[in-house]
Amino acid sequence: MPLAHAVVTAPSSNPTRSMLYLHGILGSGANWRTFAKQICQARPDWGAVLVDLRLHGESQPGEGVNISPPHTIAHAANDVADLVAGLSTPARGLLAHSFGGKVALELVRQMPGAFEQVFVIDASPSARPDARGSESTRHIVELLEGLPPEFPDRNAFTRWIEERGVSRPVAMWLAMNVRPIPNTDRFVFRIDVASVREMLDDYFRIDLWDVLEHPRGATQTHFVVGGKSTVLDAADVERARRCPQTTVDVIPEAGHWVHVDAPDALREIVLRYLA
Repeated sequence: MPLAHAVVTAPSSNPTRSMLYLHGILGSGANWRTFAKQICQARPDWGAVLVDLRLHGESQPGEGVNISPPHTIAHAANDVADLVAGLSTPARGLLAHSFGGKVALELVRQMPGAFEQVFVIDASPSARPDARGSESTRHIVELLEGLPPEFPDRNAFTRWIEERGVSRPVAMWLAMNVRPIPNTDRFVFRIDVASVREMLDDYFRIDLWDVLEHPRGATQTHFVVGGKSTVLDAADVERARRCPQTTVDVIPEAGHWVHVDAPDALREIVLRYLA
């Protein structure tokens, strides 16, 4: 069975192609639902496929999804390629944030020329062994590695997270992954944190600049950078600008969570390139 996913279209529309939305680490396809709806309403010829990457959302081992180690960017991209092969509406675009951005670039490598437009939202193709710009993400994953095996309720989970210095909004966001244990009155964080750490380490380890500097198809790649984010440094931005078939847009007021900080500006950029 392919990755869990949800399809979004404009009311009464009949899309001829679809855009796959790939989330960041510890996220899910649902993070992009509101934004995807707006794009579909503006461009009803495009549908949206909100993907839960391996080990995220509903794409969990033992829940009918075929997931096996190693847990790497390449294998995460291969999962998406399998999903693409089974879609009724051809996938012609990718919009991917953070960790999902590198999955998208690897997918372009695996499927050269398959996608018309690829939007990489605040993700660097560079190797970043120091986790530059993503220190908080690495810290949260390290924190989750020390989770108790179960909790009496979701509130107990959020308290545990907040007591360790994480903001309440982030704790509540993480709590979306807390599920009841069948036939008990206890709750568990359903994500396999050790395997997610394996994915995150690979994300920081690999370099994907060759996909951009030596494109094998006609895919247009559009980087959208949060001006307040440090995920891409100045050298990354200039290197991306020099790549063929590549554009770079910087949204000055946005941090790493571009679609949260500046949804209108991001929507304007995406629609400009889809025109």
